Amino acid sequence: MNDSLYIAATGMQMQQMNVDTIANNLANINTPGFKKGRINFQDLVYRELGRTASTEDAQSSLSIAHGSGVGISSLSKLFTNGDLKKTDAPLDIAIQGDGFFEVVMPDGSHAYTRGGSLSVNKDGFLATADGKALKPNVHIGSDVKSMVVNADGKVMVRSSNQSEATEVGRIELANFSDATGLVALGENLYKASEKSGDAIYGNPGADGLGVLVQGSVESSNVKMIDEMVNLMVAQRAYEMSVKVIQASDEMLGMSNNLRR
Repeated sequence: MNDSLYIAATGMQMQQMNVDTIANNLANINTPGFKKGRINFQDLVYRELGRTASTEDAQSSLSIAHGSGVGISSLSKLFTNGDLKKTDAPLDIAIQGDGFFEVVMPDGSHAYTRGGSLSVNKDGFLATADGKALKPNVHIGSDVKSMVVNADGKVMVRSSNQSEATEVGRIELANFSDATGLVALGENLYKASEKSGDAIYGNPGADGLGVLVQGSVESSNVKMIDEMVNLMVAQRAYEMSVKVIQASDEMLGMSNNLRR
């Protein structure tokens, strides 16, 4: 009887974490480049209760066992592409396809992002909106009249004293053998892990990497209808676990009230 209480409790706890993940997805539905999370469940260790003789062979026996509830095998990010939203801002650069921008963190380490709302930092280099420089460095300068980013990553800049644009660098993309293994850092940033493997670099449009689209940002890949359906399913599963606890509690009460 105590097993049923514990098993139902694990179900309630895991569904609460599932609801928390769905809530985070919904909260970031308008965050550019956000990738939704997904809980992956697994059953817990099975415990052998006994053995019974096989009907076909009396010498053999079958194990009688039941599980210990439900747990979480992983919390993964789904890196499906979001829709592109046109902004016409020259520093808004979306990735259409696979790949990540690589940025340099304040401590010198590297992180990766799909958020393409860029800026020019105080040193004149292309950077994220909060000033983290892209790698490789692309120097734009301060006296810029126009900037064009081609689909293959070439950056063309024309200053006020130039009649034609000149190439000042190229934006490269990074990709991973298993992007779901990336570790989320917040602020639309991720870091590599043993599961994701090391970054594989290349030019946009080559080796399976996506192309760049200037004047657009990638929307979140969260779909409102899907998340609301998932929320209802999680709520019903939570309610079923509560019902199991209530039934187990009533049965324990009946046992305690037995009279000789």
